[in-house]
Amino acid sequence: MRVNVISDVHGNTQDLARAGEGADALVCLGDLVLFLDYADRSRGIFPDLFGLENAELIVELRTARRFDEARELARGLWAELGEDRDGTIELAVRRQYAELFAAFPTPTYATYGNVDIPALWPEYAHEGTTVLDGQRAEIGGLTFGFVGGGLRTPMHTPYEISDEDYAAKVEALGEVDVLCSHIPPEMPELTYDTVARRFERGSSALLDAIHRTRPRYALFGHVHQPLVPRMRVGATECVNVGHFASTGRPWTLEW
Repeated sequence: MRVNVISDVHGNTQDLARAGEGADALVCLGDLVLFLDYADRSRGIFPDLFGLENAELIVELRTARRFDEARELARGLWAELGEDRDGTIELAVRRQYAELFAAFPTPTYATYGNVDIPALWPEYAHEGTTVLDGQRAEIGGLTFGFVGGGLRTPMHTPYEISDEDYAAKVEALGEVDVLCSHIPPEMPELTYDTVARRFERGSSALLDAIHRTRPRYALFGHVHQPLVPRMRVGATECVNVGHFASTGRPWTLEW
């Protein structure tokens, strides 16, 4: 059995269309939307609306953790644009989702990332795509558990939830062979981004579940340039499956 696993697609429709090649199934760990590409700041919803110069500025502010100034800049830009913020973003996200979901192969098992909008997914997930969040699926005789979204941060991305709600989803899975999530377990080696030079939020509930239930694998994304992409925690192989938006390559699990 061969399963290709991806995360952090961020608008890479071209490579997504080939992501399931040679595999029996595709697993996607979220972050389909591209709001702003930190590597190529001309790409995404933000520069499409406000231009490259403003995209460069807001990245500089966020990278310096000057989040209040970044939010103030964004508020001013939206005021100048004179359009409904939520409605404009939703239309842009819908355009991206229409292309991205059409590119998913059959079968695909997917969960949400922190920048995704879960309420829109039922409109675009075709018959061959199974969306799971706090739920399990049997794939090739193994039990996969899926936990979508991220934990709350100063970035205020669309699908951030409380630690308590996140932990409840992890608990609902019970024992699984493969624990799939968008964010990593709370380990410094797995949460530190070497390019952004900061720790992203990981989940202590995921780490507790790894120690308690001992899955074969814990698969995740979210941290685009991790200090350590793969490490063993007890009996569990923890794997950051990679930043698909930049590599265009899935990580493959075979058994």
